Amino acid sequence: MTTLDALPRPRSFGAFLRSIRLIHLAPVLALVALSAWAFASPIGAGPDDDYHLVSVWCANGGSAECTPGAEWNNRTVTQALPGVACYAQDASRSAGCQNEVWSTLMEQRALSERGNFVGEYPHVYYSSMRILAGGDIQTSALVMRLINAALFVGLATALAWLLPAQRRRTLLWGWVVVLVPLGMFLIPSNNPSGWAITGVGTAFLALLGWFETHGRRRWALGALYLVGVLMAAGARGDAAVYAAGATVTVLILTAARQRQWALHAILPLAGFIIAVLFFSTSGQAGVFAAGFSGGGGATIPISSDQTGVEAPLAGFGLAAYNLLMLPFLWTGVWGSWSLGWLDTQLPAIVQWAATAAFVVFGFAGIGLLTWRKAIATGGVLFVLIALPVHVLTAGGDKVGANLQPRYLLPLIVLLVFLLVFEPAGARLRFTRVQTFVILGAVALANLVSLQVNIRRYVTGADQQGLNLDSGAEWWWAGFPVGPTAVWVVGSLAYAGLLAVLWPQLSRVTPVLPEPLESSLVHGRFNRWAL
Repeated sequence: MTTLDALPRPRSFGAFLRSIRLIHLAPVLALVALSAWAFASPIGAGPDDDYHLVSVWCANGGSAECTPGAEWNNRTVTQALPGVACYAQDASRSAGCQNEVWSTLMEQRALSERGNFVGEYPHVYYSSMRILAGGDIQTSALVMRLINAALFVGLATALAWLLPAQRRRTLLWGWVVVLVPLGMFLIPSNNPSGWAITGVGTAFLALLGWFETHGRRRWALGALYLVGVLMAAGARGDAAVYAAGATVTVLILTAARQRQWALHAILPLAGFIIAVLFFSTSGQAGVFAAGFSGGGGATIPISSDQTGVEAPLAGFGLAAYNLLMLPFLWTGVWGSWSLGWLDTQLPAIVQWAATAAFVVFGFAGIGLLTWRKAIATGGVLFVLIALPVHVLTAGGDKVGANLQPRYLLPLIVLLVFLLVFEPAGARLRFTRVQTFVILGAVALANLVSLQVNIRRYVTGADQQGLNLDSGAEWWWAGFPVGPTAVWVVGSLAYAGLLAVLWPQLSRVTPVLPEPLESSLVHGRFNRWAL
């Protein structure tokens, strides 16, 4: 035998194809589904995108499209940046008005104070996206969207590979239940809320894996935890609070009076400090004290006959009103609020289907409560109640004004992950029919919301029909795939993703091995399950 004969022979292409399992297609299908949402709306379609796009192009010293202004708190920007949302808050107006933006406003300059010039937001997100910003605003912003989608898929894939099998179910079920439709819209967008969603979820799951794994896998998960904290805290000040909350909840779930656990807790302590520093240096911190409107008065009609007479609502009355109306704010995550600039109203089937999937898992998760999970979940739920009620009441606002569901979505992501968290020895169990109905409801919600979102921009919401190409007034110039094809491909990709995840979601996994440093968590105290 020669030396060459002893060398391993490369596998044939056919052998490579035979080695691929359906689950390996999940990242590709997820990326296609999110990319469809990236193409489903024009530049500027995200809420306050005129502000965020200006902030990106003005980050890191500015660009040709953004130069220093007359004062420290303003900039001279091309009018195309604030003008991209020419269709905003008019559902009947398509995005065709952008043709004028690109043809006439690119060369015009104006002073603007609408941007992150005084440190209202952290700078990490804007500085990172600034690397991708060029002279072609439309192409640059679209690339940013696709990169953000790829970041989410990449982090979720890495977690699925590194986490123990039982935690992999938490990862998959959690994202499936919480993302449609608002998360699908925001993650592949130019809005920093997308990073907040990705970062908080990643930080929670990675830190959980940090305490439950060993060796290189643990260190890789530790690195992902820091990435998640940096993404969340570097995108929004409120997301820094949520990242700190994710850290605290994991510590509650895993705490043990052992030296090894204390040593491993140094990493989350560092992450917690990072989150606190970002929040304390963010201008958004003032909102927590004074609210959005700084104490103005909110009003509601005093009768149902719509006479136009309104009574002032403040103090305890306003707080009580906000508390009773709070579920309407939460369910905005699943479609009860409009998308975009709150001008893309979704059919009721979206919120009913998506909310029903959450409710099913919420009750199933409550059935797996241990005292540790109860404390962690109860703490997050308390913040999810107290925080918006305080912020709205302090500002004199009522539910429906200023505070939007996207601000709370990262916290709701944390709540969902806690609810689907499976303590060792306990599993979420659904029959095949139940699993099919849940996944079918989420797929239906994604199908309908994606179509409605595309329709709103290609023709305006005043026109209807399944054929999105018919009468289209706006679409991506030079893009070979039309709006109907994007809708069909994106919807099929998402449904295909749920199909390939089926075995993982329905599989009965073995009991999670007891962590070396936390016998108290999953052993003696687990008998105290509620």
